[in-house]
Amino acid sequence: MEEMEVYCAANPGSPSAVHRPRLFIRGELWIALLGPCVEEGIVGIGSTVKAALRAFDAQYLAGLRPPAPAGRSYRATGGSK
Repeated sequence: MEEMEVYCAANPGSPSAVHRPRLFIRGELWIALLGPCVEEGIVGIGSTVKAALRAFDAQYLAGLRPPAPAGRSYRATGGSK
């Protein structure tokens, strides 16, 4: 699919470019899927191919971040402790 090739060429290190999720359309939404099904895989959904691939990249990267410890949240601060 040409739109995916353009996105991957512009974002060569992205999860979409590296893993090449399957793309399909349901109604008016594009779905990018890596895995056997939406329930078990990594999925991105958007109104365009680009939006679906961006959503896929965000979901893929979110899965790589360790969860914050219970009761703590991390915020960027400008000062030192």
